Amino acid sequence: MRKTLLAAALLGALLSPVHASAAEVSREAVVQQYSQIVFASYEDSLLTAKALQNAINAFVAAPSEASLNQARQAWLAAREPYGQTEAFRFYGGPIDDARGPEGQINAWPLDEAYIDGVKGKPDAGIINNRKVVISKKLLGSLNERGGEENISTGYHAIEFLLWGQDFDSNGAGKRSYTDFVDGQGNNADRRREYLKTAADLLVDDLGYLVAAWQPNSNNFRARFEKKPDALRQMLVGIGVLSRAELAGERIEVALDSRNQEDEHSCFSDNTHRDIVTNARGIQNVWLGEYTRVDGSQLKGASLRDLVAASNAKAAERVSADMTATQARAEAIKAPFDQEIVNKDGRSRVQATAAALKKQAASLVEAAKAIGIRKLNVNG
Repeated sequence: MRKTLLAAALLGALLSPVHASAAEVSREAVVQQYSQIVFASYEDSLLTAKALQNAINAFVAAPSEASLNQARQAWLAAREPYGQTEAFRFYGGPIDDARGPEGQINAWPLDEAYIDGVKGKPDAGIINNRKVVISKKLLGSLNERGGEENISTGYHAIEFLLWGQDFDSNGAGKRSYTDFVDGQGNNADRRREYLKTAADLLVDDLGYLVAAWQPNSNNFRARFEKKPDALRQMLVGIGVLSRAELAGERIEVALDSRNQEDEHSCFSDNTHRDIVTNARGIQNVWLGEYTRVDGSQLKGASLRDLVAASNAKAAERVSADMTATQARAEAIKAPFDQEIVNKDGRSRVQATAAALKKQAASLVEAAKAIGIRKLNVNG
């Protein structure tokens, strides 16, 4: 994703002891439930990424319209659990600390010509430079080299290869499977290899995150559950995603520019679902709940419970705000690039941004109820 200036969002966030009245809902139980939700969410992301990897392997082995559509459907399915994991960011966890793979997994917006030929530049990109040997190590080293939009890896690089540039105001990109067929697509062999390699790297990176949150291991999760400021970090993650990142970078920037290039999943026209799943991830953390891709549910001690024990009204405000935000997000229509240019669509998108900002403000007040002061998530 676009690098957000988060210093202001995190500056001055301090932790004070949890109020004694909240003792009936233990801090430890809330943090442990959070850890389990994080682990399950990344595990589902890995599971669906492996399904995407399999679909891509089948497609590159025998390119056809049918196998391309199956790979596209697998990509869309993989985005559902991963979108909810965005709530686990912005506090220096394994996803986005100094070694974190976030930039390799979900970086955007990308310069399509950095990867492959585009309209007006058919010979552009890594794919059309046969001097470059395609490998996971090489693609990783080229990611964001020389500029934030020089994206070579992750969901959106794969998305571009599967859909191509989007020139259809009523739908997604229309790349033909023949781009991957020898004798029909220029450097088709390298396009197949690039797509396969990017999928392999995505699976590796998600596997790293699953390992970091694996229970009963000597890993980040074990250390996180012992941190005195774990609750603050949980709130910073969902607060910054609500206000600075989702409302700001992902919605308001696109509203201001009215530019398709500023939407999150612009090739597949899946941005409306990105917004819904990001908002749901915030709600998951607040409620201590998560619905897995197999339909099973995790429920346990939550931030809502902890806040309600000290200030029931503050907890109710946050819950109500998040319900309203989810409804606003789900009202956004596809394609997003048309929502941000027509009057009714802009109203729906603006309403979602406003709801996200309102819930962020409520989260600040809720944090105070459990002793967390100066939690600035305005960005």
